[in-house]
Amino acid sequence: QVQLVESGGGLVQPGGSLRLSCAASGFTFSTAMYWYRQAPGKERELVAHISSLGRSTNYADSVKGRFTISRDNPKRMVYLQMNSLKPEDTAVYYCGTRLHGMDYWGKGTLVTVSS
Repeated sequence: QVQLVESGGGLVQPGGSLRLSCAASGFTFSTAMYWYRQAPGKERELVAHISSLGRSTNYADSVKGRFTISRDNPKRMVYLQMNSLKPEDTAVYYCGTRLHGMDYWGKGTLVTVSS
């Protein structure tokens, strides 16, 4: 079955960096991939998107210039490099994809930006 497993979250100081990883299995890794986040008390927000071959990426305005999404198709991995982190980036980060009209998500990894 489809599995998406995120890792790499943790506690980081403002201005710091983290790299999130997402391991995908159970499906043909030729779909667009997404990173979403959900902060406490807020709705889930699209952070970044990458096309199936990695040639096209899109970002939320709030993270442009600070976050970079990438993928390694032979390894079935998706990454989110997060630089210049701010307290407002604190959230649970989810990796996702859409297959045959259905959305699939991992369990998420918590990122806390605090001094």
